[in-house]
Amino acid sequence: MVQLRKQRTFAGWYLSENLAGYIFMAPTILVLGVFVVLPILFAVYLSLHKVRLLGGIEYRFVGIENFANLGTDERVWIALRNTLEYVIIVVPLQTILALILAVTLNSGIHGKNWWRILYFLPTVTSSAVLTLIFMWIYNSNGLLNNVLAFLGLPTYNWLGDPAVALKGIMLMNIWSTAPFFMVIYLAALQDIPQSLYEAAELDGANGWQKFINITVPILRPVTFFVLSMGIIGTFQLFDQSYIFSNGTGGPNNATLTVVLLIYQSVFRYLQMGYGAAIAFLLAIVIIMATLIQRRFFGEKA
Repeated sequence: MVQLRKQRTFAGWYLSENLAGYIFMAPTILVLGVFVVLPILFAVYLSLHKVRLLGGIEYRFVGIENFANLGTDERVWIALRNTLEYVIIVVPLQTILALILAVTLNSGIHGKNWWRILYFLPTVTSSAVLTLIFMWIYNSNGLLNNVLAFLGLPTYNWLGDPAVALKGIMLMNIWSTAPFFMVIYLAALQDIPQSLYEAAELDGANGWQKFINITVPILRPVTFFVLSMGIIGTFQLFDQSYIFSNGTGGPNNATLTVVLLIYQSVFRYLQMGYGAAIAFLLAIVIIMATLIQRRFFGEKA
């Protein structure tokens, strides 16, 4: 009887503990369900339908027709090519710049707190404001062309030349996003035990050898995080491209990105189902890119 009473007491305690856990989890589950799960399910529903918004909302099931049309839509491939080019160039450069800035600030440079604030200012500045400032810099008679002319270098029509329009956005975003990742690297660098560097010095290692054999391997998990966040963020380029081109993706589709194409499909052409299909294409590309970089930069098993 005593044993049975103990088992019932334990079962009651176990159930009450589980109930309490579910109660505490309920707000989070509710928020995730309403703002994450339900929108994803609705996007799946939209991608399988053509939606008529004018004259009353009407959903017409078309199956995978929206996805099939992606393969024959030239603008989808242009947007995907532009976005991939942007990701391939921006992510490595902003990561390398962030690491260089972090190592510099961690080296005991004079006035490092002021340098840290100065470097971080672009990150806390509105993206729209930064874009408008750089549009002024990139103007035909703007600051950048004046500096290039003063140095005897060729000038460019940064806003109107399809060959350089996307490069202008790249330069702006590398400059404005690297400081955010710099702070992440700086926090990780400050956690590395100095005894490792002291031991390396006793073995005759120079600064470069310590960086390659100690700093870089220890920062591998942080680099994986920085690359993952960079890939996800760059694949979602929208506001700068929209402001630069006034929503057209010009000149000659040179700044058309996948997210901008989704915006145009939904809000300009009212093709909600087609826009949802493009969004799922983007999600697949992001997942594949993240898995690939995890293969090379993720933590070793």
